[in-house]
Amino acid sequence: MSRPSPVQLPYPAQAVLAPAGGTWADWQVPAQLPGAERNGQRFRLKAASPEAKPLSRGSKTEDQRALEAIAEELDHLQNVFWADRRFKMLLVLQGMDTSGKDGTVRSVFSRTTPLGVHTIGWKAPTEAERDHDFLWRIHQKAPGAGEIMIFNRSHYEDVLVPVVNGWLSPAQTQQRYGHINDFERLLAETGTVILKCMLHISHEEQRERLQARIDNPDKHWKFDHSDLEVRERWDDYQHAYEDMLNATSTPWAPWNVIPADSKTHRNLMVGQLVRDALRALQLRYPPEKPDLAALRIT
Repeated sequence: MSRPSPVQLPYPAQAVLAPAGGTWADWQVPAQLPGAERNGQRFRLKAASPEAKPLSRGSKTEDQRALEAIAEELDHLQNVFWADRRFKMLLVLQGMDTSGKDGTVRSVFSRTTPLGVHTIGWKAPTEAERDHDFLWRIHQKAPGAGEIMIFNRSHYEDVLVPVVNGWLSPAQTQQRYGHINDFERLLAETGTVILKCMLHISHEEQRERLQARIDNPDKHWKFDHSDLEVRERWDDYQHAYEDMLNATSTPWAPWNVIPADSKTHRNLMVGQLVRDALRALQLRYPPEKPDLAALRIT
């Protein structure tokens, strides 16, 4: 059987691929074509410390200052991105409960206009959605030209929850991995920059954050007893995540593992990822309109 051909991206590959030998390379799951042998390059989630701070400037204060500067720059870059309209961007935030998906969105995109940045929090599919293939509802929310779409959870729930609960056979799971890779390749080849972040939190840090929700009445609305049921199957979910990361980290949509025990550094890391991707696109404003040069408003 012939191997899949490399994708032809309409934007520089460095917008999504970490440079070899750099800090990011240690936190990006090796990207390769679906079906190819990994040759011992399997990413081990246990080897990635949730407590790590690879991009830290030295202190929480310095990290917060750097994050604020990135948020300001993202406001400018997003404005040009919206005007340029050659590309789209999809930011996928996936992670265990309390890993900080909501907080990441609030912090990283605190300065950008809501006109060009949209977020959707994916829940369990409705009856109408279950009547279609599992990617049907996802494709409807893919970003349009000039838009940044943020997925809080994503289509990857469909290769995590069903896998852990035994609702999919190994063959069905592999089939879904293939569908996801093909779907993301379609998006990438038609101008969508796909940034995928797995927010990697430790078992102990999750315990503390869940307990904080219980101890604070103002946060009770965030707590669901099902969170404890999922927590009881922590190891199963970690294994499912590791399989998913290795099966779906491709040259057009690689996975980035974000240490998430530090909220500030987590936000800094995601913010820098988005900023660097936008910088790599060499964005530009549309050409000037000559007929406006002599126009005077009275």
